[in-house]
Amino acid sequence: MTSSDVRRNSGYSSGPPMWRSGWILFAAVMMIFGGVMSILEGIAAIAHDDVLVVTHGYAYQFNVTSWGWIHLVLGCLVVLAGLSLIRGALWARLLGIFFAGLSVVANFIWLPHYPLWAIVLIAIDVFVIWALATADSHGHQTR
Repeated sequence: MTSSDVRRNSGYSSGPPMWRSGWILFAAVMMIFGGVMSILEGIAAIAHDDVLVVTHGYAYQFNVTSWGWIHLVLGCLVVLAGLSLIRGALWARLLGIFFAGLSVVANFIWLPHYPLWAIVLIAIDVFVIWALATADSHGHQTR
């Protein structure tokens, strides 16, 4: 068996497009889902900031409406990075890791206002960072 036969049988002959690879596609879909959730979170904070819980004993206190705008803008950026990742842009992996990291920080600070939603988004962002950081250029996990 020649090396070209091994490559053809293993799926590495020409390499699958980046959007078809499992971990990259997973990260892109989760980025779009998490970004849409952040957009909805931002809209809820901007439109009805009296619906959210405002705690007074938390170390990080910010205006809920301003955090709504931060979540709205960050959610739009995460969705755009996820769409770019589906299109196969290599730079979108780096932007995806960066924006998912920012989203983790923003949702950590958002914990006292909407704890369950913030924890879900933090978990999604951690999975996105892991998937983008450990997948090779073909989307397979590296060892």
